[in-house]
Amino acid sequence: MPTLNWIGKDKVVNHHIEVPYKVLEHSYGFDGHKSKGEIGCGNKIIHGDNLEALKSLLPEYEGKIKCIYIDPPYNTGNEGWKYNDSVNDPKIKKWLGETVGKEGEDLTRHDKWLCMMYPRLKLLQKLLSDDGVIFISIDDHEYQNLKFICDELFGRINFVTNFTWRTDGNFDNQAKIKINHEYVLCYSKNIELFEHPKVVDPNVPEASKLFRSEIRNTVVKNGPKNPISIINLPIGFPSDIENGTIKARNSSWPHYKEDAIIKNGKLNNSVAVSSGWSSKGILEKFIKKDFLPVKDSKGQETTFVISKTGAIENIKSRGEASHVVSSLFNMGSTQNMSAELKKIGVNFDYPKSLTLIQYLISIINGENFIVLDSFAGSGTTGHAVLNLNKDGRNRKFILIEMMDYVEEITSVRLQHVINGYSDQNATGGSFDFYNLGDSIFDVDGHLNEQIDIEKIRKYVYYTETTYSIERSTNSDNKYFLGMTNLTAYYLFYEPKVITTLDYGFLATVKTAAEQYIVYADNCLLPKDFMIEKNIVFKKIPRDITKF
Repeated sequence: MPTLNWIGKDKVVNHHIEVPYKVLEHSYGFDGHKSKGEIGCGNKIIHGDNLEALKSLLPEYEGKIKCIYIDPPYNTGNEGWKYNDSVNDPKIKKWLGETVGKEGEDLTRHDKWLCMMYPRLKLLQKLLSDDGVIFISIDDHEYQNLKFICDELFGRINFVTNFTWRTDGNFDNQAKIKINHEYVLCYSKNIELFEHPKVVDPNVPEASKLFRSEIRNTVVKNGPKNPISIINLPIGFPSDIENGTIKARNSSWPHYKEDAIIKNGKLNNSVAVSSGWSSKGILEKFIKKDFLPVKDSKGQETTFVISKTGAIENIKSRGEASHVVSSLFNMGSTQNMSAELKKIGVNFDYPKSLTLIQYLISIINGENFIVLDSFAGSGTTGHAVLNLNKDGRNRKFILIEMMDYVEEITSVRLQHVINGYSDQNATGGSFDFYNLGDSIFDVDGHLNEQIDIEKIRKYVYYTETTYSIERSTNSDNKYFLGMTNLTAYYLFYEPKVITTLDYGFLATVKTAAEQYIVYADNCLLPKDFMIEKNIVFKKIPRDITKF
């Protein structure tokens, strides 16, 4: 598969590993009003650099995010975004803090954009669940580059589609060709697990057959891809005709080799019919199963009948319709969204359309899943989740925004949405607001003693197991982290205290396991004893993995 190279790529391919792991510090909760306590509802707004914030989410959320939407800088040359990632390389260090300008002023702006995006997409891929989907808004300036790196990171086989969004509202009337579209690239983590969306494009008229619970279509289809073949319809094959006869014929399709006699809505004699067929395999399966419903490729229950004209028709029953097309239109504009935000008293340039984001999220099936937006801006994704939850589901949002306006715009917007504003009814809901805190390791590589011990415990357990510490339900001494695959984990750590793994500590262990992994400052147990009891000592901080 072709890959894309650019200045600095070799330094950012694994840059996500070098990014310091920082903890999230709770600032306040909002549940109709602000409160100091952590609500713990699952909805989060995080203020901080999104590369560091994404890494901070890994211990709790790796492989658990079902829907990701991001709207990164388009790199138009007019946005004024800055490259601030601390990559230890002379070619890249000179970019730090520089505003990325027009191509004529800065020929490396595409390299900077790729160096900024690559490690973030790598962490987003880790956070995405196996059945998850990521949507990425972009335009012509970086579309080709984004497609190349997404093919590399997510796998070309997992490419779902490239949505084209026809943007409503104003555009450059002086341009030779007026640009009125953007793109939304869509990838799945595993294309085999991406389900048919239970949603219909909102531009489909209400009278469309797509909304019917039952759809009928003839399976007679002649052409080069559908060569003529014979199917034997056995006695009992169902028909729309209650009683009657379809005469033998070769003047219209399908051809009947003999008369088909129908009594009480069923074929009374075996009949050979010939035609080209669009669903021959499913039809034969239906016959083999004695006319019981069979599943088609979309999982829809399917039966077959002889129609009154003699055609063979399939009847598909479906619980919820599925009709998503790659061309998106009549889904709002940034101008309309800006006007809507002004009702809240919020001024924000180029907010994404609420209608668009709601539709994209609705493509994902499920009652309770998490939606992550790591370029949150004014908070449209959170607004969309709150609106969609009016259907009784319990989706959650995680929004990350590095700019200081996150307090006055992103948070305030969602507060008004929850409580209701102007002509909009309250959605209800709540969220917790966090700031990105200190690194879990200090400059000397030691555990930061200012960090809450519980956050250190979660970090260590994740580095050992890739699981969240909440998986543990066992009760043991206070240093017990949890047990995975018959291995019990302990972090014998106290700030400003030298801890020692000895017989005294072992006397406090209550969990029966095949192996014990214990972190401590020192170990006084004999090696032979540790081998016999399957005890592994790991020294703090030397043996704590940095990921």
